[in-house]
Amino acid sequence: MADMVKDEKCIFCSIQEFPTEKLYEDEEYLAFKDIKPATSYHYLIIPRNHIKNISNLTSADISLVKRLVEIGERVLKNNSASVSDARFGFHVPPFNSIQHLHLHVISPVNEMGFINKFGNEDTD
Repeated sequence: MADMVKDEKCIFCSIQEFPTEKLYEDEEYLAFKDIKPATSYHYLIIPRNHIKNISNLTSADISLVKRLVEIGERVLKNNSASVSDARFGFHVPPFNSIQHLHLHVISPVNEMGFINKFGNEDTD
């Protein structure tokens, strides 16, 4: 595997070293609970490599996004949460407060507040 790209000022690059509860981890990805959950099951899936946001992705990153979703589904299943009643999504700049690509995995959707259902509120 190539050298990891990290940003010393990025909280999600740093969280990888914190003793936080990791719901999934491997050499390339990490999953953990959102600190301001929108529902009972609200997780963040991140690549370990620093990618600033979704705007930095290209068609070459399709497999990365697919892997983030696969990990999100696995974390939901491992926590007995509904995959069929889940929402997966990224915040698009300028609506992201953390400058590190992260996939929100949220279930069940019916627990989300009205504003959160439409993606207009950042829960980071």
